[in-house]
Amino acid sequence: MSETHQTDPFGRLELNGPAPDFEANSTHGPLRFSEWAGGKWVILFSHPADFTPVCTTEFIEFARRFEDFEKKGVKIIGNSIDSHYSHIAWVRNIEEKFGVKIQFPIIADVDMKVARLYGMLHEPSSTTAAVRCVFFIDPGMRIRAMVYYPLNVGRNFDEIVRVIDALQTVDAHGVSCPADWKPGEAVIVPPPGTVQDAEKRVKDPGLNVTDWYFSKKTL
Repeated sequence: MSETHQTDPFGRLELNGPAPDFEANSTHGPLRFSEWAGGKWVILFSHPADFTPVCTTEFIEFARRFEDFEKKGVKIIGNSIDSHYSHIAWVRNIEEKFGVKIQFPIIADVDMKVARLYGMLHEPSSTTAAVRCVFFIDPGMRIRAMVYYPLNVGRNFDEIVRVIDALQTVDAHGVSCPADWKPGEAVIVPPPGTVQDAEKRVKDPGLNVTDWYFSKKTL
């Protein structure tokens, strides 16, 4: 796959649109993003800078949950506008000071190529540091969700995990997930598209039917 750019005329990344491909150096060596992803789910996230306290707490939490993400078939990769030497020093510092090993790669983006490609630079916040973006990318290299946090507010990792669980659930079962959904809870069945199907829906004994358009089931 060649390096791609957004197809939207305003340069925006769009939900269910393609995740731009790129080549970059990282703490695990040079990589092409699409090849590194290898047909798996990916969480690509950005942080403002190495050796900063909020970012350090986030890296510690990503590291602590690394094996859980692996079990879900999810790969993790970070990005910031720092050199790979800075990344290496910071990773070593986190392991030394906090006893946590960072097992995922961090992209060295000194030239801001990846940050610009993914819209991580928001000029009202900073022209030299990426905001806290989280991109959820599916095995088909489509962007399925995007979450942005300001420079001074750390991410909610329970929500990051919840979004992955929800996306994998809707893909596997052809359903939707209601507000605040968590694994094990009932899911929403897509509403019927015809009058005839609506009549069948309200009589379906296998569903918890509130009305023809609102039905849930337990997986």
